[in-house]
Amino acid sequence: MPRKPLLLALAGLVVVVLVLENTGPFLTAQFTTMAYFAIAAGGLTVLTGLNGQLSLGHGALMAVGAYSAALLLKSPESALPLPVILLVAMVITLAVGALVGVAAARLHGPYLAGATLALAVAVPGIPLFFGEALGGEQGLTVRMPEIPGWLADAAYFVTGQDLTRIRYLAYLSWLAVIVVFVLLANLSRSRVGRDWQAVRDEDVAAGLAGIDLGRTRVLAFVVSAGCAGLAGALMALSARLAAPSGFALTLSLLLVSAVVLGGLGSLTGALAGAALLTFLPPLVTGAGTDLGLSDVQAAHLAPLIYGLVTVLIVLLAPAGLAGGLRKLTHRRRNS
Repeated sequence: MPRKPLLLALAGLVVVVLVLENTGPFLTAQFTTMAYFAIAAGGLTVLTGLNGQLSLGHGALMAVGAYSAALLLKSPESALPLPVILLVAMVITLAVGALVGVAAARLHGPYLAGATLALAVAVPGIPLFFGEALGGEQGLTVRMPEIPGWLADAAYFVTGQDLTRIRYLAYLSWLAVIVVFVLLANLSRSRVGRDWQAVRDEDVAAGLAGIDLGRTRVLAFVVSAGCAGLAGALMALSARLAAPSGFALTLSLLLVSAVVLGGLGSLTGALAGAALLTFLPPLVTGAGTDLGLSDVQAAHLAPLIYGLVTVLIVLLAPAGLAGGLRKLTHRRRNS
């Protein structure tokens, strides 16, 4: 493993511990939200930014991960540790992603976007047809497992504070972010990542160079689907619920906008986009309430401001926040 991603991962782990040990329950829950959005956006930025495939169905793949985790946690006698349950939910979504990826491997541009859009519209309706097993419109209540005793004791020994379930989930989510981002960073620098970029830039030339276009596209979709499944499982645990309303088309569109805001092909940009997706709407809603707007008006103000911010960033920084920051840093060094 290259030294730089590993050092960044260790630094990130230290920052996570310092932040989570000094925040209240509400802010800790928001950081958990940012974590699962970051994982989903990281997978999508690899698919779209590195491989050039536009997916509008990642909210549906998150639903697969969420319902998989909910079903695995349905029985109180489940002996599987929570990290194993998250891994199983991710593998199940990987299998679904492989099926979708194979079917969509021959599609490009708007055709692929249309196919994944159909997926995003269709999947949230499946629980309605299998209401007895999947809870119908009300969804499935997700049980949060008990914290392992040895982990609670170790956390108290290190921090001097009891490890609550909210903080436990936040730590688990951010550990997943670090592991996923390190793996994606190394994968993007490997031969596989170079093949993805070659297919994105010029698929005809890549095919003539001996790159299997179909297999390359399917692999990118599968990796991205696995990230979405893990993010969906963490989202279900955070909300304590897996319901169709949580995985509507809006979620897929928000993930795409987060990737665009942060910067296509940049994991740092995916993290920035997830932060905006998490913290901007509540901030705008709170500001609207302070200005005298009703709760309903303030809630409708948040999407408007988010859309305006997206337009401004696209106009002023076409490469996203990460690309704009790199350009600004480069100018300062040359000046």
